[in-house]
Amino acid sequence: MSSDDLIRIYVGADRSQSLAVAVLDHSIRRHTTAQVELVPMIDLPVPQPRDPRNAQRTGFSFSRFCIPKLAGYRGKAIYMDADMLVMRDIRNLWNIPFDGAKVIVQKEVKFEDTTIAKAGAPPSRKKQCAVMLLDCSRLDWAVEDIVASLDHGEYDYDELMSTLCILHDAEVNYGVPFEWNSLEYCDADTSLIHYTDMGTQPWVYTSNKFGQLWLDEVRLMLKNRKLTVDAVQEEIDLGYFRPSLLRDVRYRHRIPQRLRALWDQKNATRDALSGYVKHRSVYDAKRARQAAATSYQNAFDTKIPSPTTDEGEIT
Repeated sequence: MSSDDLIRIYVGADRSQSLAVAVLDHSIRRHTTAQVELVPMIDLPVPQPRDPRNAQRTGFSFSRFCIPKLAGYRGKAIYMDADMLVMRDIRNLWNIPFDGAKVIVQKEVKFEDTTIAKAGAPPSRKKQCAVMLLDCSRLDWAVEDIVASLDHGEYDYDELMSTLCILHDAEVNYGVPFEWNSLEYCDADTSLIHYTDMGTQPWVYTSNKFGQLWLDEVRLMLKNRKLTVDAVQEEIDLGYFRPSLLRDVRYRHRIPQRLRALWDQKNATRDALSGYVKHRSVYDAKRARQAAATSYQNAFDTKIPSPTTDEGEIT
C-alpha cells in the first residue's frame, strides 16, 4: 500500500483525553472504507521554551509540529485535536487540494453569534489550526528548532499558534471548510463537530447541546465491543470523566426531550456531590504555568531600571 492510499491522522492529546481519542478514532472508521492509521500523540515529549509565557497552553500544543518528522517527511497527514467527533467520510477532508501550499487550515468561523451565547463559551471565536492537512514531504519542521526560535525571540506563542508565522502566506491554504471543524455547532452539513469549550465537553459536563452525539458513539462502541464498561469506569475513577457518564450512556437517549434538562441537572448534582472537578489536572497545570509566567515577568521587570530625573525622582 502506498502512502497515498493510507490516510494518516495524528491526534494531539494528553492522558486525560485518551478515551476521547478512541471515540474519535471509532467515529472516523465508522464513516469510511478507507485505510486509516491514527496515531495518538499523548503527552509527546517536546522541549519547553525558557520563557514560561511561551509555554504550551495544553500538553500537546506543540505536538502538531512533530508530525512531518513522525511521518518520515513523506506523504501527507491530518492533524486533529482529541475533542472531536467525525460524521462524514474522512476522504472528503483528505482529498482537499493543497494548490501549492504546504499546510491547509480552517477556512472560516461560522455561527459565532450562536456559539458564543452558550454557557462556558469564550467572548469570540478565532480561526484555528485544530484541523490541519500537512504536506509532510515539503515541511522541514523540527520542534526543537521551533522552540529554539521562541527562545531567541523570533516570534512568541500567539504568533506561532494563531498565525503560523513559521510559514509564508503562500504556503498556507485556508481550504478546510468550517464543516470540518465545526466549533460547538452541528447541523445537517456538519462533518466534524469540535467540542472546543473545555468546560462543556460532554464527558465532563451534562448539558452540552450536542453531547448526545458523543454519548451515542460511546454506546455504539460498547455495543460492538470496541470499548468496555471497565475502561470507561477507569477514566471516571481517575477523575478524567464525570461520574454520571455511564448513567448517561445507558439511559439518557431514552429520556423524553422535554425531561432531559431535569435529567441533566440531577446528574450535575450527583457529580458535584461526589467531589468531581472538571479537568482538574489540566487546570492545575494551567495555574502552575500562569504562576511561572508571572514570576518570570516580575523577575524581568526588576532588571529594568526606572527612568529618573536629575534629582533621582521617578518620572
